[in-house]
Amino acid sequence: MRRLIPLVVLLLLVTGCTSAPDGDENPEGGGPSGSRWQPRPGVAWQWQLRGRVDTTVDVPVYDIDGFDQSEKTVAALHDEGRKVICYLSTGAWEDWRPDAEEFPRSVLGKGNGWEGERWLDIRRTDVLEPLMAARVDMCRDKGFDAVEPDNMDGYRNSTGFPLKAADQLRYNRLIAKLAHDRGMAVGLKNDLDQIPELVGDFDFAVNEQCAQYGECAALSPFVKAGKAVFHVEYEVPTRSFCAQSRRLKLSSMLKKYELGVWRRAC
Repeated sequence: MRRLIPLVVLLLLVTGCTSAPDGDENPEGGGPSGSRWQPRPGVAWQWQLRGRVDTTVDVPVYDIDGFDQSEKTVAALHDEGRKVICYLSTGAWEDWRPDAEEFPRSVLGKGNGWEGERWLDIRRTDVLEPLMAARVDMCRDKGFDAVEPDNMDGYRNSTGFPLKAADQLRYNRLIAKLAHDRGMAVGLKNDLDQIPELVGDFDFAVNEQCAQYGECAALSPFVKAGKAVFHVEYEVPTRSFCAQSRRLKLSSMLKKYELGVWRRAC
């Protein structure tokens, strides 16, 4: 998650509507047997990271927490014909995760604005690669179709480490390879400035607040490549961004910051 956010936000909720891009008969994506999932632009989705997962939302794609949700939940979503994305934090340490003690203090940097989280020194791939590989293994073993790796733009933040753009590119490509090597798709989270270099390495994008900050056009390379852009806003009403989202063929919705069940889709 890119920006520090308040605990309580007043949202103006206006219902919009979404449609898949013209001519895309199968926006969920797919491919020949044995290939990894490839979500197409315009596919509807649900992003729920808090609480018991409501499996009744009528969308073909779910994005849920990889640690908190079980193989049984993933299987239940698959039984309903849904694809399921595994949320992981790959660029920041979280003190409540079951593997938190395996991270040496030398790779822990400044807080990223969220309680219990600290940026990671992504230059230390000797330490982080096996830890992240184990996390991606967990996603695969639970049956997830894809991975959403979070905090993938540390080099643009005050992490406590002198991270450079080249460090971020190297690390993001490593995370993408870990997912691909296990047969899963992987999304680029935020990191807008590096989209031109990374669009070929990732299967979709996940973005927060591009409409609020006037950045959504930067995601066009993914759409042009036939890859979905899963997009959420928190502080602006759907009437302010849905028309642009439909024009850009983004998969957009309004969510509350806690990322529970509630949603308003475009």
